[in-house]
Amino acid sequence: MNIHEYQSKAILKNFGAPVSEGRPALTVEEAVIAAKMLPGPVYVVKSQIHAGGRGKGKFKELPANAKGGVRLAKSIDEVAAYAREMLGHTLVTAQTGPAGKQVNRLYIEDGCDIEKEFYLSMLVDRETSRVAFVVSTEGGMDIEKVAHDTPDKIATFSVDSATGVMAHHGRAVARALGLKGDIARQAEKLAAQLYNAFVRTDMAMLEINPLVATKQGELKCLDAKISFDSNALYRHPDLVKLRDLTEEDQKEIEASKYDLNYIALEGTIGCMVNGAGLAMATMDIIKLYGATPANFLDVGGGATKEKVAAAFKIITSDPQVKGILVNIFGGIMRCDVVAEGVVAAAREVGLTVPLVVRLEGTNVELGKKIIKGSGLNVVSADNLDDAAQKIVKATRKEAA
Repeated sequence: MNIHEYQSKAILKNFGAPVSEGRPALTVEEAVIAAKMLPGPVYVVKSQIHAGGRGKGKFKELPANAKGGVRLAKSIDEVAAYAREMLGHTLVTAQTGPAGKQVNRLYIEDGCDIEKEFYLSMLVDRETSRVAFVVSTEGGMDIEKVAHDTPDKIATFSVDSATGVMAHHGRAVARALGLKGDIARQAEKLAAQLYNAFVRTDMAMLEINPLVATKQGELKCLDAKISFDSNALYRHPDLVKLRDLTEEDQKEIEASKYDLNYIALEGTIGCMVNGAGLAMATMDIIKLYGATPANFLDVGGGATKEKVAAAFKIITSDPQVKGILVNIFGGIMRCDVVAEGVVAAAREVGLTVPLVVRLEGTNVELGKKIIKGSGLNVVSADNLDDAAQKIVKATRKEAA
């Protein structure tokens, strides 16, 4: 689960991390009130969307040379003007894709005298099963570009969960950033604060870009992006309340109600598969034959008829979908249960696009019998390769 920058900073502040003073705003009037409550005279007006690259982004409704989604205001009047241009408009960044995201919230923050920008993030290193720090002197830039062009400028180290964060971890952060004296001690303290926040709230990722040294000799988290482990949210009802459903795809929201692993993509062939590995293979082979999947969907190993039906409805609700491929290898997941769910959902929604079904495994013959006897226009496939070729061919025929 992702949250907004202002929510992320509130969490970090609760753990003692240094952040600038700021307030969220939903309207132009609230933005003005927020600015008047800050010291000033410089303010930062920040679009709040679940995507990076806001400062370099462009608003669809504004001229191409207009400023991006993060702007420096030197007066209350400028705060109001910027808020008016941002709220309700669509911001397109490198991470939103061409569709962009509508800005419904702003964060009005006190200005900061920046001396130097750094990069700091934390994530779960699955190779070591530890929390890892990723630190760089190249703050404010895309870390992927830094990793590609100057990998020597990135330092990475992990923390043993048996000991937790220790003083030498903080010193490693300060050393990687080239800090000395008092500001190095601030970095050491910050490392412990961030680690504690990460572990205690079950974060999956924390990114501070940039972490800045001010001209007053202070370290500050100038931006913050947090993602939580969804599997651990049951332990944090307070964090669940921070979820902004307007930032999520409606199909993904519906899928979460049924505990379905669903991610919307930009293709035209809907996929319903059991097992993440098989789902990835299904998407790959669709690409191999020249088409693009419209989604990733893993119904899981123990899905019920109702769960399968819900998954099918979610796929068909996507107007981009021109064909559907159901690929089930039944182990715990019985083929007859899948067939019953698909038939029930197809009848309810009124199937209007080609459907190819490949079943294999437990109760496969019964599953095929249910599909065949449904009276639906369904194409059966013998294996995954056959299924992929058939659905790609069928969607191309429909398009023609």
